[in-house]
Amino acid sequence: MDPAKPSLELLRSLTDEHVLRALMQHRRLTRAELATETGISKPTVGESVRRLTEAGLVVDTGERTPGGRGRGRVGSYYALADVGVALAVAIAPEGIVAECVDAHGDTVSRAEVKIGEPARPEEVAAALRTAVTTARRGTARLAVVSAADPVDRVTGRMVQLPDAPFLLGELDTVEVLAPHVDGPVTVDNDVNWAARAERDVHKGQWDDFAYVFLGAGMGCAIVSDGEIRRGHGGLTGEIAHLVTVGPRGKAIRLIEVFDELGLRLPGSTAIDVDRLLAAVTGPRAAATRDALGKAVSGVLAAVVALADPETIVIGGPWGGHPVVLDTIAEAFAGLPRHVLVRAAELTVEPSLAGARLDALNRLRSAVIAR
Repeated sequence: MDPAKPSLELLRSLTDEHVLRALMQHRRLTRAELATETGISKPTVGESVRRLTEAGLVVDTGERTPGGRGRGRVGSYYALADVGVALAVAIAPEGIVAECVDAHGDTVSRAEVKIGEPARPEEVAAALRTAVTTARRGTARLAVVSAADPVDRVTGRMVQLPDAPFLLGELDTVEVLAPHVDGPVTVDNDVNWAARAERDVHKGQWDDFAYVFLGAGMGCAIVSDGEIRRGHGGLTGEIAHLVTVGPRGKAIRLIEVFDELGLRLPGSTAIDVDRLLAAVTGPRAAATRDALGKAVSGVLAAVVALADPETIVIGGPWGGHPVVLDTIAEAFAGLPRHVLVRAAELTVEPSLAGARLDALNRLRSAVIAR
């Protein structure tokens, strides 16, 4: 039996997708350039441009190529119509960042709103609304949110765990953003987004690694077969409560190590990053480094035992510091089972970078789905 041939409608849809993606990448192209870019015949591309123009997805820019007198026919330049933007949002202890990203991948606007300490749910919700309202340009078709707190994978609500450093409670980000977005709101925690960004930097070369974030808060993301493993409730990687070796050689939870070392912010379980960095380079640096190296390497050993990553990537304000990274790697190398430990390559807003790229991909898919 001959295999079934694709329907004419399917072929048209595929052609339209290729044309749209080409215009997303190159901003404006003539029909001849579209044919070259997509590898599709000029007549077929011409029909696609006509359909997409009628659908309001593509517009004639009014610009023309030079023509006549041996230069060939005059060509018209086509571009994407106004197809809306996607919101990329980061919720962190220091404040809210909201960006609008267009289908070309450009950040067309950005707003930042500070929040006080300790951050309370109602204050964060108000700052979130302000940031999104300020940043919004045109129709926001969807939103992708990075949150510095555990996130329930089903509802998108924040999850308040014991000793969590950022007191956001059960903030319902989806509910807060729903009036500002015409489509879905996707929420995940910041470490997972940072791991996605790190994965995408290497473009498929890293498919199995653990991303450990060490800052005012701590977390871990597991990337297996190129995908983030979020767990049943979305709480995979909450390493603060793992039992490890304390400064006095006793088994304690990782978060308690910083209490014993006097490295917490006053009245909080959040780690005082500035004090920690001063401690690992100050007069008693050797003792502090030894305690941190043993404590963190014990957690890494648990991650390796359970997730079997090829590599462990360490990021964050103090995790990526060369002195701290070398200390952890040296202590970890002395354990029976270890893997390569390396610093994260993305150090500037890695969580927002991951959310931004996901927002762009979702926006492009939404445009094509029309």
